[in-house]
Amino acid sequence: MGLDGLALRRRAFMAGTLSSIGLGATSVARARPGVENHTLTVAPADIELAPGIMRRVLAYNGQVPGPTLRLREGVPVDIMVRNRSASPELVHWHGLHIPPFPDGAEEEGSGVIRPGETLRYSFTPNPSGTRWYHTHTMAMMDFSRALYGGLFGFLIVEPTRDPGRYDREELLAVHHWDASLAHTSSSPELCAMLRYGFATFNGQLMSAAEPIRVRKGERVLFRFLNASATETVSLSLSGHRFTVVALDGNPVATPHFVSILTLGVAERVDAIVEMDQPGQWVLGPVDPALRAAGLGRVVEYADIPRGAPVWRQPERDDWDYGLFGGTAQTSARTIRYDGIFPMLFERHIDAQGMERWTINGKSGSELPPLSVRKGGRYLFRWMNLSGCAHPLHLHRHNFTLLARSQRRIGAIVKDTVQIGRFDTIEASFIADNPGDTLFHCHHQLHMDYDFMQMIRYS
Repeated sequence: MGLDGLALRRRAFMAGTLSSIGLGATSVARARPGVENHTLTVAPADIELAPGIMRRVLAYNGQVPGPTLRLREGVPVDIMVRNRSASPELVHWHGLHIPPFPDGAEEEGSGVIRPGETLRYSFTPNPSGTRWYHTHTMAMMDFSRALYGGLFGFLIVEPTRDPGRYDREELLAVHHWDASLAHTSSSPELCAMLRYGFATFNGQLMSAAEPIRVRKGERVLFRFLNASATETVSLSLSGHRFTVVALDGNPVATPHFVSILTLGVAERVDAIVEMDQPGQWVLGPVDPALRAAGLGRVVEYADIPRGAPVWRQPERDDWDYGLFGGTAQTSARTIRYDGIFPMLFERHIDAQGMERWTINGKSGSELPPLSVRKGGRYLFRWMNLSGCAHPLHLHRHNFTLLARSQRRIGAIVKDTVQIGRFDTIEASFIADNPGDTLFHCHHQLHMDYDFMQMIRYS
């Protein structure tokens, strides 16, 4: 099925009617008293990955990432988004607990910003932490659109109280550029793969970026975001360890040190690094092909003679969600749930050789919504019967990880989680934000080909 056909099927199960799409559209950005104001403009921009390497992409305010939005927890905000591109756009405020209309997903009834129009997104930001904003459009096989381009940015919700456990912060967003289809396969062990020409932190190749300059004894908070359309990344800082303090912006029960951070698409990791090893080091991916593609930053201590930055491959992969959750519960069966949702993910190949995704045997546009009631407690049982990892995202809510690969783990609060190949995850959530809610795989190719289901409050 082509782009138009699949788009129509997806819209068939939209939560709101198409007549509601124009709500909030305006041509006048009039400030409201007592409300913070920001403006974003979606328009083509020329982005320089490195001298002589330019890319023409859609961007927010002419830059990649878009401007960092720092909002205050509980303080209302109006964000005017002007669409100066040739196609309709939506902005999703990823990780915020806000109503469906400003959330930015068409399936929830959010407003579409048509070319030449302006939409005011009005909401009260919460919870605090590292969030982000990005386009929520479809790309299908057009690898210049949606998250293959430059439409993403950090959104930091400042807490009402900040414990101040660090001296400074660095925001680093991973992105991959120049996508093309490498192959598809009918084998359940092999998934459709994309190849990319370049990979960057904050839209710059390591060879072109200024080093991150630090001083011995500093505690630096790194806020990492995987803003890739499809790719998982594992990162390390040679000579140092990360102390993970938050996942998807949510403080962890047990901060723990690791040498590797692994982020599925859309995941965020906040980690503090004690700068106690003077020298020049490479912060980058453990995959040498990604370093060759440009992903990385030099971390340079003050008062150190300049030389070649050092990369040391980590001795082992010590990344594990379970490290950060504290004491595990003995069994989910000791908790009373208002509903349990088993969800079996499978991969199929259509007549054109393209992947299609099903949940419990049906594609997203064929699935009835999951029914919840306000205040109810529910358990997801996710089972991945494919050879692809999936970054699973729940809009407008958090969920709590309880088990992975049949192993109980301590409670970890997230909005996106990577389920591995042929893996299982149990996660609970409380239906505390009424309104239609989208659950989907955040891998752009999987989401576009119907890996999603609606959740509806009764």
